[in-house]
Amino acid sequence: MIRRAEELVAAGLVAPGRLDEMRGVAEKFAVALTDEMAALIDPSDPKDPIAAQFVPSGKELESAKDEVADPIGEERFSPLPGIVHRHRDRVLLKPILLCPVYCRFCFRREAIAKEGAVLGRADRERAFAYIREHSEIWEVIVTGGDPFLLSPRRLGEIVRTLDGIAHVEVIRFHTRVPLADPSRVNAALVRALGSEKALYVVIHANHPRELTRSAQEAAGRLIRAGIPLLSQTVLLRGVNDDAAVLEALFRKLTAMRIKPYYLHHADLAPGTHHFRTGIEEGRRLVRRLRAEVSGLCQPTYVLDIPGGYGKVPIAPSQIERDERGWVVEDGCGHRHLYPADPAEDAG
Repeated sequence: MIRRAEELVAAGLVAPGRLDEMRGVAEKFAVALTDEMAALIDPSDPKDPIAAQFVPSGKELESAKDEVADPIGEERFSPLPGIVHRHRDRVLLKPILLCPVYCRFCFRREAIAKEGAVLGRADRERAFAYIREHSEIWEVIVTGGDPFLLSPRRLGEIVRTLDGIAHVEVIRFHTRVPLADPSRVNAALVRALGSEKALYVVIHANHPRELTRSAQEAAGRLIRAGIPLLSQTVLLRGVNDDAAVLEALFRKLTAMRIKPYYLHHADLAPGTHHFRTGIEEGRRLVRRLRAEVSGLCQPTYVLDIPGGYGKVPIAPSQIERDERGWVVEDGCGHRHLYPADPAEDAG
C-alpha cells in the first residue's frame, strides 16, 4: 500500500524531481494506492490512464472558478453525521470516509481521510434511528469512503440492522474494493452481505485495465452468492474520453455480469478541472456507443446538478417534434418520421 509521496518515488511511479510536487498535493488531499492498482501502471507512459486516476498531480492545487468543496450539495441535506437525505425515498449512509485508493477526481475529496473518518457507535445508532423514524425511506445506499473497508463483522451489523427496518426494501453498497483490493472480497465479507432484502453492489470502474483476473474473481464471488452487481463510471479526460475505451469497459463489465448503471459527468470538485470533458463531448461519445454497442452495455449518462438538485440524464435526444409529427434519428444518423398521437395535437 502506497500512502506517501516518498513511496510513490520509491515505487518508480513518480520521478524524483517531482517529489516536492507530490508532497504539496498530499498535504491537501489524501493519497493511497493499493499494490493491485500500482501494478497496472506503466511508469514509462506519461499518459497512463491508471496513473492519471491515482497518482497526484500538481494541477490539483489549481482550482477553477466554478469548483467548490461540496459540488453536489450534500452538506445541506445531512441532518446528522453519516446521513444524507437528498431524495424523499432514499438516503446515503456513510459509515466510513476512508478508501483503499483515493481518486484524484473525487467529489468528496475535501471530506475523506480526515479525523473521525469512521462513524462512532453513538453516531451509527443515531443514523439508524433516523432511518427507522422516516418511513418514506425505501432504499439505503451505503457509501463513503468505501464501506468494504469495514470489517465483515461491522458490515454484517449494518446489513442486519437495515434488514430489521420494515420499510427499507433495498440496500445498496458502493465500492471500489473488488477492483482495487480484491482479496478483501473473501468468504467472510460475502457472508456479511447476506440479506433478506434486495441487496445490490455498485462497483466503480473507469478503464478496462482495472478489470483484472483478480477483480473478475472477486466479482464472481459476489455474483455466485446471488448479489446483483452494477457499475458506475466517471467520464474523465485522459482516462476514458474515447469511445473505444468506453466500449471495451462496458462490454467487459457486461460479460462479467455487471450491468453498467451510471456514466457520471465529472463533478466540480476542487482541483479537478483537468479531468472534465465538455458535456457536448460526452454526448458525442454516448451517441456513438448507442449506435454501436448492445443495450445491455449502456449506462445512463448523468450530471449531478451542483447545489444538491439531483442527478439528471444528459444524453442527447434522438427524437424531436415538427409540424409533420416526431422525427427520429437512428444510429447511423438517418432521420425517420413517426406519427404523432392525435390526442397530442388535440391537447
